[in-house]
Amino acid sequence: MHRAGRLTPIWVLALLAALLAVSSHPAQAAPATSIGVDGSRSGRTFDGIGAISGGGGNSRLLTDYPAAQQSQILDYMFKPGYGANLQLLKLEIGGDANSTDGSEPSIEHTEGKINCDAGYEFWLAEQAKKRNPDIGLYGLAWAAPGWIKGGFWSTDTINYLISWLGCAKQHDLNIKYLGGWNERGHDAHWYVQLRAALDAHGYSGVQLVADDSGWSTADDMAKDPAFDKAVSILGAHYSCEGGDGGSADTCSTTEAAKANGKPLWDSESGSQDMNTGAPALIRAITRGYIDAKMTSYFNWPLLAAVYPNLPYHTVGLATAGSPWSGNYSIGASTWATAQVTQFTRPGWKFIDNASGYLGGKESNGTYVTMKSPNGSDYSTVLETTTATASQTADFTVGGGLSTGPVHVWATNVNSPDPSASLVHTQDLKPSDGSYSLTMKPGYVYTVTTTTGQGKGTATAPRPHALALPYSDSFEQDGAGTEAKYLSDMQGSFEVQKCSAGRKGKCVQQMAPTKPIEWQDDSDAFTLVGDPAWKNYSMQSDVELAKPGTVELIGRAGTQNRPQSHQQGYCFQISDTGAWTVFKSDADGKHTVLAKSSTTALGTGKWHRLGLSFSGSAITASVDGTDVGVVHDSSYSEGQGGLGLTSYDTDQFDNLSFKPVPAAAPSASLAVTPSVKSVRRGKSLSVTAKVSVPAHAKAAQGVNVTLATPDGFVYDTQAQVFGAIKPGHSAVATWQLTAPATKAQTAKLTATATFAQGGAAQWLRQDGEVKVVDPPPPTGVTDVGDIDFLTSTNGWGPVERNEAVGGVNAGDGTPLTIDGTVYPKGLGTNSVSDISVYLGGNCSKFTSKVGNDDDAGASGTMTFSVLGDGKTLASTETVEGGDPVRQITADVSGVQTLDLVVGDAGDGNANDHGDWAMPSLTCSG
Repeated sequence: MHRAGRLTPIWVLALLAALLAVSSHPAQAAPATSIGVDGSRSGRTFDGIGAISGGGGNSRLLTDYPAAQQSQILDYMFKPGYGANLQLLKLEIGGDANSTDGSEPSIEHTEGKINCDAGYEFWLAEQAKKRNPDIGLYGLAWAAPGWIKGGFWSTDTINYLISWLGCAKQHDLNIKYLGGWNERGHDAHWYVQLRAALDAHGYSGVQLVADDSGWSTADDMAKDPAFDKAVSILGAHYSCEGGDGGSADTCSTTEAAKANGKPLWDSESGSQDMNTGAPALIRAITRGYIDAKMTSYFNWPLLAAVYPNLPYHTVGLATAGSPWSGNYSIGASTWATAQVTQFTRPGWKFIDNASGYLGGKESNGTYVTMKSPNGSDYSTVLETTTATASQTADFTVGGGLSTGPVHVWATNVNSPDPSASLVHTQDLKPSDGSYSLTMKPGYVYTVTTTTGQGKGTATAPRPHALALPYSDSFEQDGAGTEAKYLSDMQGSFEVQKCSAGRKGKCVQQMAPTKPIEWQDDSDAFTLVGDPAWKNYSMQSDVELAKPGTVELIGRAGTQNRPQSHQQGYCFQISDTGAWTVFKSDADGKHTVLAKSSTTALGTGKWHRLGLSFSGSAITASVDGTDVGVVHDSSYSEGQGGLGLTSYDTDQFDNLSFKPVPAAAPSASLAVTPSVKSVRRGKSLSVTAKVSVPAHAKAAQGVNVTLATPDGFVYDTQAQVFGAIKPGHSAVATWQLTAPATKAQTAKLTATATFAQGGAAQWLRQDGEVKVVDPPPPTGVTDVGDIDFLTSTNGWGPVERNEAVGGVNAGDGTPLTIDGTVYPKGLGTNSVSDISVYLGGNCSKFTSKVGNDDDAGASGTMTFSVLGDGKTLASTETVEGGDPVRQITADVSGVQTLDLVVGDAGDGNANDHGDWAMPSLTCSG
């Protein structure tokens, strides 16, 4: 974040006067709140304020920051008297599967092979402890490695957690708290087993938190003494109003949880932007205690050290998504946190009668008071984030607490401006233990007898792009660590010794089996590079450990949850040589752009794969030879990625990105419907024009196909052109009949395939046509005068104003039933169906029906009137020679009317069903 330069003394005075009105006398026009701070009174024990690294991958890029900026960010998070001054840190226990913004590595990808240096959580904890030796550490799993048998709630998982604690001990880290399975409830017996295992392995001091989901844990603990004994802390997530990302205007727990007597923690909350989430953060802390007696708060996440195309890239206390530039931003949430953490310590006691609602109403704001174990110091945190006017708090201090000067600090939580954050406004001298504080709305204030607070002064450099060319041979990375700038989305990609006869280091996907997942599965993949990259060539050496498919990802942009919803282009190739280039959108839809095959890659051999982008041209290559070129302009920028479609231990090496100029197109494709709109069931033509510029090479073996939504009728065979010379074009034309079933906007996609310059090429282009409803009939209308949406007939065409004849239109005789000739009507042969559009504009249908006299006494049939697929009226079986019958139906609100003649179950010979004088009564 770019911080303001040094202010002149006048600006300092003006700022303080404008933003913070603090006085030793009550302010006017504000409902006063009397706060008696009595040191002889008490409440629950304050356990501290923390944040969560994990759930998942949200600290990943911090490890790749330049040393100076990395240290600054860590200071802002953990250093006392500098920034957030966090008192607790929850660490994800990695499980090789995505847990929100990435996948964190397991210490044990394969059973029995433990790597205590896997990932970055232990490193982060070491850095936090270096700055604050008293910080409390908490481990929690979101996922678990796939070798675990019996699911998460198993003995294998308990043993895995014991191994993880052993790794923490190797890093000189004392894990104080341990949870179960994040947001997946609990297995009471498993917690009992875990408690016994911890005690047996020398971890009796580790306190279990259950269940990092909801408060129902308390109900089960009340019923199960062994479960109750095993658990030390009840932890629930998002217990304030609105839940995940909510307002936190009020908070809640259950009577069973409060009656349990053990500490109640808001063990995950937040999920908010680092600036706009500051008001909710401070409310969750103060109101969390007042409303629900929660004594600890954990913000998710610690910071967003993730690429800015990932889902939660501005969420946390800070952002750090540009490691190559060193740029970072410290959010207002850091300073809202500091208003508590810099003035208290875990182990302090709440004073319940000095905690409550300002002016007696929660909407005015809230306040909590805590006292130190020495019985002298105290701090009161007051927030006015939902207040609408200034107000005053009148303090009276007693019960052995210090009545000396108090220091007032304030933060405007509605402003990201650092100059309005953690401002020491003034010191107040109580008179006979009493003093007053006037507060503006939208602030958090801290009144304290403590000293030593402060605000860091480090500033971040300006951001800049990651320059191209960029390459990594992975030789500078330690074995078992993550390679620079690689951010795993699923699976675990670590630097390892190269295989298949290659010396040096490579990147290997380490998870050999599907993990126990926290969210949906996907390909195992990792992202790398700048999301702002546009035209570039990406290459990597790959080695398939066993039969399977590897992939290069390019122009990777927006990712939505789950991680399979990754926007970008993907080149996949299997050991057999079969390959595909497809695009994926942020909703998880895959569209194949090209597929073919080349020489088999085999297994245990190294090959060089490439994926390059130049304007709309996307080129896939194998071992230096282009195997396919597709053209698509959906995505113009994005980072790269490596992956595989199964949990194999494939390797990658010599990753490189080089700039590529935006080349002029070597061919183009234009799709043109003959009309912008067409009525249901009517015809149109579509052309696809393939053009080769004069500067390009000839296109050989040109094939053009058309794809439409279901319901269009046309010849789907490819149209073939031998060659298109430079400066020339070829036009493919299709005659289509639009669907009769419904109105829609239809995408018409033409694909041209050809060879150009020795490389296979694919062009795709979309056109659009609107399929519209015909105008509805008006007034009293003869059905025979209306265009049909569709018509089917058992013999020949449906005839208008004559009986059915032969196989040609207009070859029938006059409509005649029981000797009467009818001038208007419809002649059919069962089974027939005539569909017309009413558009809800008509109210009544009437017709005379019968078997035409030209069939004599033969034929049996039924007549039915259907509205939008529902039978509205029907006849019993009608036979040849029967007198004419009348059929009437209420068609109010009907969109589509069907007149159906059935064969009565005995075939359609001589079933010459006539609709005589069929009419509709309609509006207009």
